[in-house]
Amino acid sequence: MDKLIETFVELAKIPSPSLGEDKVRDRILEMLEEEGIQAQKDGYGNIRAFVNATDNTKKPLLLSAHMDVVGDDSPVNIVVNGDIIETDKQRTLGADDKAGIAAAIRLACEINKNKDLKHGGLELVFTRDEEQGMTGIHNLDFSKLESEYILVLDSAELGKFEISGASYTKLDVIVETKTGGHSGLDIDKKDRLNAAKVIADYVKIAPIGVINEDELGVVTSANLGCIVAGGIERTLKSACKEKNPHKYIAKNCTDNVINTIACAHYSIRSSNAWFEKELIDAYKNIAEEVKKKYGELVEITIETSEHLKPFEKSDDTTLVTIGREAARKAGIKLDVSSFHAGAETHIYANEKNKYGAVLKPVLIGIADIKNMHSPNECINTKTYLEGYKFLKEFFLEFNA
Repeated sequence: MDKLIETFVELAKIPSPSLGEDKVRDRILEMLEEEGIQAQKDGYGNIRAFVNATDNTKKPLLLSAHMDVVGDDSPVNIVVNGDIIETDKQRTLGADDKAGIAAAIRLACEINKNKDLKHGGLELVFTRDEEQGMTGIHNLDFSKLESEYILVLDSAELGKFEISGASYTKLDVIVETKTGGHSGLDIDKKDRLNAAKVIADYVKIAPIGVINEDELGVVTSANLGCIVAGGIERTLKSACKEKNPHKYIAKNCTDNVINTIACAHYSIRSSNAWFEKELIDAYKNIAEEVKKKYGELVEITIETSEHLKPFEKSDDTTLVTIGREAARKAGIKLDVSSFHAGAETHIYANEKNKYGAVLKPVLIGIADIKNMHSPNECINTKTYLEGYKFLKEFFLEFNA
């Protein structure tokens, strides 16, 4: 079995749920130390390792991956079917992201042994808790990083080369009316305004779906998570036991009250900070527009909370240029694109290294990994070996 595959299988067999990565972390440290590679864990339990430069005129490159997987502490029973590695379907495989870790380790070992290769150093970062809360990357001391350019080995398709990614911002619309009342006795009173009606007016005209896109894909989008209004308090506890709680709440809500509060919850994603601000401003303007319709009878508040900053496309095309040449030499197709979700690239892209340089990451795929986060997760070893060849060519081209 190829050494890369052996390393991956060994790591995959070690359960490592989010914030329960101790065993796999210890084994990774052992692997690196056995090869004479400097490696240590930081105060939070992330790993940072470094292969020293053989040519100080060149820049170092950083490879990043995460140690945790979606799953628990149950055994990982590996099944090999030809070019496919999977489990016995009882739990996740953990190719997300142990495929990235194994590839980074093997490359570091190869480079460390080749004393004739002129390079600027290879830096490795393996984080905790990417899947659950990204607390590992948030607790990384970026001021200790030597590298400016970063390959985050965490995409699920060979050849993916993602140079920007969307933010994740939550936006809440809160409607409050001044006076409620009885839906029968007070229904004819002009000062009684139903908050549910107002939120419906708002949602009707608020933007949703794809807001804008470019040649890389979707740039900005908005999604409506829920609309909550009316006398639902008495139904919430019992609704949890129902097969269809939404229908139950609707049928059993308090319908003889003129509602005074209603809320709508949206998520906003954008790989462009200016477009995100423009969209949030649009939501605020719609609130003012709806308020004008009803005057002093209603108050509409917009609240936002940023959960992930955008990973914006860099003006520096160094990694794309190198990626295209490395892909040509490795014989794979490179798909330079954007992704409309979050990853550790977003954190890196908004930080600086020890020399004050803004970090420049890309998210890359070094294998075809199917059904991630499920018991049917599997990795294609043929594509994995091709991806490793690309990674090696990338490092050589980076140091050419």
